[in-house]
Amino acid sequence: MKAIILSAGQGRRLLPLTADKPKSALPVGDRSVLEWQLHEISQCDVDEVVVVTGFAADVIDDIVARQTSVPTRTLYNPFFAQCDNLGTCWVAKPEMQGEFIIINGDTLFEAAILRRLLANDVGAAVTLVTDSKASYDDDDMKVIVSDGRLRRVGKQLDRANVNGESIGMMAFRREGPARFAAQLDYMMRHGTGLKQWYLAAVDQLADHGLVATCPIDGLSWCEIDDQSDLERAASVIATWYPSPAASAGKAG
Repeated sequence: MKAIILSAGQGRRLLPLTADKPKSALPVGDRSVLEWQLHEISQCDVDEVVVVTGFAADVIDDIVARQTSVPTRTLYNPFFAQCDNLGTCWVAKPEMQGEFIIINGDTLFEAAILRRLLANDVGAAVTLVTDSKASYDDDDMKVIVSDGRLRRVGKQLDRANVNGESIGMMAFRREGPARFAAQLDYMMRHGTGLKQWYLAAVDQLADHGLVATCPIDGLSWCEIDDQSDLERAASVIATWYPSPAASAGKAG
């Protein structure tokens, strides 16, 4: 299985910290966000990782060159400043020939979440990792799920019908890679694909009954959008590895 990490954006809500580096390169404790992602991936059944870069790509290249936990390489999106992450996925289409996982570059997750996704194969083309909580805000990538199938995903959904959120991780199996690539092509050729999130393509696939969900309630993750998220991320990781020695002992 291949993992594709989308790390092309700058993360402007974290300025000035992201003035010369993308948010995936920001430190959380003793490692960058990307290094934590690779650390957790190394504990799972993943063969290789492709990190799609854009803003300050050389910084990510340096991180990847230094790490040894899992085979990793980078792919540069030269159009990162003109597109949102649907366009970044479109640039990464050559990497989508077989089964793969997409992970947002600002999602920190414990390895148990990825293991659950890898084990959760219910025959669907796409499996979206979801979590739930008491209420949802405008920033949450909200979902409507029924009978284990994704019905809708988006930030603008009616909260009265929402029963979960996407954490920014999903698996593509069977016809999933081809259907996703075709949907990316269509949206880039028609409409406003350059300015859309790739989950808009997943939302379209859900209309055809192709998307299952993998709930991870009780497992630990966080998304990093702003300074408060970055501060909270350190406390989240501290629950996984209470001491640097424990973290080092888990390395892949």
